[in-house]
Amino acid sequence: MNQLHQHIKNGQVYRRSDLEYYSNSIDRHLAELTSEGLLIKVSQGLYYAPRKSKFGIVPPDDNSLIERFLKDDDFLLVSPNSYNGLGFGLTQLYNITWVYNHKRKGKFELNGKLFEFTLKTSFPKTVTKEFLLVDLLNHKEYLAEDQAAIINKLPSKLEDFDLNELMKITQQYGSGKTKRILKSHIRKKISND
Repeated sequence: MNQLHQHIKNGQVYRRSDLEYYSNSIDRHLAELTSEGLLIKVSQGLYYAPRKSKFGIVPPDDNSLIERFLKDDDFLLVSPNSYNGLGFGLTQLYNITWVYNHKRKGKFELNGKLFEFTLKTSFPKTVTKEFLLVDLLNHKEYLAEDQAAIINKLPSKLEDFDLNELMKITQQYGSGKTKRILKSHIRKKISND
């Protein structure tokens, strides 16, 4: 148990398989560490060594949590709440985070948060506002927002984006419908400038 204890660092997320090399009775030791509060079970086979602040236990970072869950760092976290910052007047709040990845699909609750894993052939390394706009248009049918209002505001909002980057992102990650919408509006904007 001492050897296992030495390998657990506060603020880290561990899979059961990460820790089994340091224990001859891993399930019993994990149960003991969980009952002592030294580990928190966040999902089947996934544990968090809590880091404490003056306000209480600091939850695990979503990126660390997903990386250990997938056993891979090739994913992108996108919250539909991020669309609200694009200036289209969107106000809905969603209790889900999308995880674009190459390995898993489905909805999973990890540490009390809902994540929807979506298989994608490609996605950028980081979220930019251009990517968010393309992603918003890709998902507009699934959102509790007025789709027509989004499309109507698009021409006046294009000036807030780098059009060259937006065209590139649209080609890489846009659905057929998103490509048609953005091509039409970008052409009009370019011809009017």
